[in-house]
Amino acid sequence: MLRPSRLASLAVLAAVAVASPSTWAQQSPAPAQSTPAVDPAQKEAIEQVVRDYIRAHPEIVVEALDAYQAKKDEEERSAQSKTLTSRADEIFRSASSPVIGNAQGDVTLVEFFDYQCGYCKRSQPDLERLMKADSGLKVVLKEFPILGPASVTAARVSLAAQKQGKYLEFHTKLMGFKGQLTDDVIFETAKQVGLDIDKVKQDMNDPSVVAELRANMDLAQALGVQGTPAFVINDQIIPGAVGFDALKSQIDKDRAG
Repeated sequence: MLRPSRLASLAVLAAVAVASPSTWAQQSPAPAQSTPAVDPAQKEAIEQVVRDYIRAHPEIVVEALDAYQAKKDEEERSAQSKTLTSRADEIFRSASSPVIGNAQGDVTLVEFFDYQCGYCKRSQPDLERLMKADSGLKVVLKEFPILGPASVTAARVSLAAQKQGKYLEFHTKLMGFKGQLTDDVIFETAKQVGLDIDKVKQDMNDPSVVAELRANMDLAQALGVQGTPAFVINDQIIPGAVGFDALKSQIDKDRAG
């Protein structure tokens, strides 16, 4: 199979082939700072050779796209690795991000989530099962409201609930809600878990709440997180609702070193 670099060589050979010896003889060396003009007929001939080759060997297009995607994937992994190292405190040890499970645990799992995300709701029982089975697991929750205005309201109310010491109760209750999420549902849920609604409405506009959401958005972008849920365990970013077994396997690997 001819690789893209070979295709470039083919184009050069085509240029040589379409230029007659008399043409080369009549040409004088161009100044070092100038670029020789390309004869339109030569250019057309080169392009035709390339077109004909691609038609005869369309697999090189797929190969080139695969190589391009592999390069982009490697660049993304490299950028993610640098972010995981340079911003580890923000990701794993932020004082403003809610923590559940064992706050002093030896393994930390970070979740980026949205209260309107069905896959996040599907993953909630897996997280609860993991924390129940693993007393050494610390879970950091990153509010990442990307699914509309109701998601933003839910995230802000949730962080306001943290100021009243009822984050986990509100979080668990809202994650278990089935149906269309609205502001009325969100505030009713807050009331059901015993939150002071007037204080919630005040605290949800606190600069620290806004700062946390902005920080999470910035981190997600830096890590290449584009959807929810997304989990981070040590140096691994795990997108999607992968299930209990996959998360436990990564936790065990991290603990084993």
